[in-house]
Amino acid sequence: MQEFFKKFAVPIAGEVAGLVKAARAAGRPVIWTRHGHHDLKVDGGVLAAWWDYKLSMYGSPDWQIISQLTPDEDEMIIEKTRYSAFYGTELEDHLHALGVTDIVICGVMTNCCCETNARDAFVRDFNVFVPCDATATHNEDLHISSLKGMAYSCARVTSAEKLEAAFAG
Repeated sequence: MQEFFKKFAVPIAGEVAGLVKAARAAGRPVIWTRHGHHDLKVDGGVLAAWWDYKLSMYGSPDWQIISQLTPDEDEMIIEKTRYSAFYGTELEDHLHALGVTDIVICGVMTNCCCETNARDAFVRDFNVFVPCDATATHNEDLHISSLKGMAYSCARVTSAEKLEAAFAG
């Protein structure tokens, strides 16, 4: 949900904000991710070449989380350089330390970061939930295809409203 992805992020910002509010009200941890590179030649790998070196750069205006969402000061922000927030970060250890067993993944892009994180969480034995209306990508076909793939193999695809109700219950 960064400025770099604003075109896809803003239309679902309300649903994501609702999930964040519900998680906070339920006393559940909210963990943010932010993709950014310091030097694409050093930390970009094949991802940088794949995207023709047009990626979010650490500290740039595009790297910032969109203005419609604001992490609380005590909420962790995972800085990542790949689709997966588990790759080269402390995310898994942090989740285990908190006793987390269930993860809700929302944001952009459904078919890249969201799906990769869902699969990585699943193979680490987390129960994964993906709200179909709080994820987005370039087009509806990629979005739906990715949701179908996750529903088949690694995540419970649901709605933001149902997850908010679950947090309240």
